[in-house]
Order: sequence, then structure tokens, then C-alpha cells
Amino acid sequence: MSSRVWNDVDRYLSETLVQPDAMLEVALVASDAAGLPPINVSPTHGKLLWMLARLVSARRILEIGTLGGYSTIWLARGLASGGQLVTLEAVEKHAAVARKNIANARLASMVEIRVGKALDTLPGIEGPIDLAFIDADKQSNPEYFQWALRLSHPGSVIVVDNVVRDGKVIDAKSRDASVLGVRRLNELIAQERRVSATAIQTVGVKGYDGFTIALVLE
Repeated sequence: MSSRVWNDVDRYLSETLVQPDAMLEVALVASDAAGLPPINVSPTHGKLLWMLARLVSARRILEIGTLGGYSTIWLARGLASGGQLVTLEAVEKHAAVARKNIANARLASMVEIRVGKALDTLPGIEGPIDLAFIDADKQSNPEYFQWALRLSHPGSVIVVDNVVRDGKVIDAKSRDASVLGVRRLNELIAQERRVSATAIQTVGVKGYDGFTIALVLE
């Protein structure tokens, strides 16, 4: 099956189940115009994040990796009344675009963007959090996951994006820093008794990849 079919099916599912959203489209256009890399989550993945936030009645969400704020908007829309989302972004240029997109979506009052390397800003995050979405530099995935777990409580959910790497994750001899980061993450999760996790492979407009979902047990 070709990637063209994946893309066509993904577009069909988005148009049918997600449906157009002017503010999200504006966020994508603004990100593209600013020269940000087109690595935001797909519309179907974005809606999944929104659903997860609603399912856990999230009042505190942590996002690691803001980019232009597309996934941030999805997550913030899923917050319970009075909830707050803190999103961490290493690049000020990206954060500036995200601020405008989030304000345009009328979500600025419930979203805080903190700029700097996540491993430097994470110590300042207050828990507990109900949902974490990790979508930043993959080589630091294990450290990001450990921080998210530290800030969580039983019942919290942690989502990590881009864990299949076009299938390269199975290469035990890889020297790719992103692949190594994902493999270290998997090894960490496999040994971590406080969580139960699974990973889902995905195909579509973002190519061949996948994500991990972990439920915090204790």
C-alpha cells in the first residue's frame, strides 16, 4: 500500500471525523509563513489529544515542545473549567508564533509558554499534572518522561510522540540520536512499575510513525 493511499485515507478521516476548524487552519498557515518546520501533529492526532484531555478531566496539562501551538490549542480546548496548560519551547521564534496562534484561538488566559531548554525549565513546573504530551527532541525522551512521571499522580496519562521513526526504532545498531532516545525510553518504560504503557504505529499525512501512551498507576 502506497503512502498516497495513507494520505488520502488520513484526509478522508480528518474531513469526516475532525472537520474543518478555522482557528486551527490559521495556526498552520501562520506557522508555515514563519518558516517553522511542518512537524505539528496531524488533525486526527490533535483530536485524540483533545479527547484524552477530556477523558481524564484534565485541569493541569504539561506539553513539552510547543512549536507553533497547533497541538497546544487542541490540548487547551480539552481542559476542564478553570484548567491550565504549561507548554515548554526551546526556540523563541517558535514561541512567538505560538503566542499569536493561541491568542487568536482565544486560549491565552489558560496557556503559559515557557521558553528555554526543557530540561532547564522542567524543575520549575508545579505538579500534579493530569496529562503530559511529549513532542520535543527525541534524544531527551527518557529524561522528559521521568519528569512527567515525577509530576504526575495515579490516573495521569503521558503521551510521547514520534516513537516509531519510520520503523528505524527496531535497529539496535542505530547511531541516530533520535532513535537511541526512543529506544532508551522504551527500555525505561519497560522497567517502570509505576506505569502501564502501549505504543501505536500510525500512517498518514505524517508518514510512518507512532506514539506511546502510558497510564500512571501509582
